[in-house]
Amino acid sequence: MSFELLSILAVVTFVSAFIQGSLGIGFALIVAPVVGMLKPELLPVTLLLLMLPLNLHVAVREREHVDWPGATWITVGRLAGTFAGLWLLAALSLDQLDLAVGVFTVVAAGAALVAPPFTPNRPSALGVGLFTGITETATGIGGPPLALLYQHAKAPVLRATVALCFLVGEVMSLIVLAISGRIGSEQLLAALYLAPAVLLGSAVSRLAHHRIGGRGLRIAVLSFAIVSGLFLIVR
Repeated sequence: MSFELLSILAVVTFVSAFIQGSLGIGFALIVAPVVGMLKPELLPVTLLLLMLPLNLHVAVREREHVDWPGATWITVGRLAGTFAGLWLLAALSLDQLDLAVGVFTVVAAGAALVAPPFTPNRPSALGVGLFTGITETATGIGGPPLALLYQHAKAPVLRATVALCFLVGEVMSLIVLAISGRIGSEQLLAALYLAPAVLLGSAVSRLAHHRIGGRGLRIAVLSFAIVSGLFLIVR
């Protein structure tokens, strides 16, 4: 990567890590479309690797708020979805991956914006886990379905449960991707270069997460995701 490209991705990664640490969603929604525009071959591996320390930090920070029954059923669904996502990734070219990232971003963010209130249950948790496994393994995007499931829960419950489900799911996806030979040195190196931006953004969110969580910022994040996804679709 050139220094200019690395700088752009580092800034985007820092801001996205801060937003995810504060709200519980936002990292993949912002980073995936930008990477898809600038360096699509990094998806989804670099994105999954970068999310590991971020979600570990949030899950440990707010571990007492985890919805353990919900997280368990999400993980069961996620396991099945991971293999379907691997098949989808193998079937897509880089241009098709761009389109898939755009479509998944717009659909998921749009759903998160307009969905009515509901209470998570076992079938919904299984379904969300399945869908998340498919989309995150294929594109790196999995947050909106989980945020949709918990969007009317208390902010600490959303952040903690989504972070834990992400963490477990990302490990699953990376293991499957590694076994299938889908992890390359360029993706690993990019994750290493961008890791300090993730750690810094996550650390700064620790100072602000209890003050941030308003509807306005959530709508702004999802709106940005929709615009980015549409750009990937039409470009």
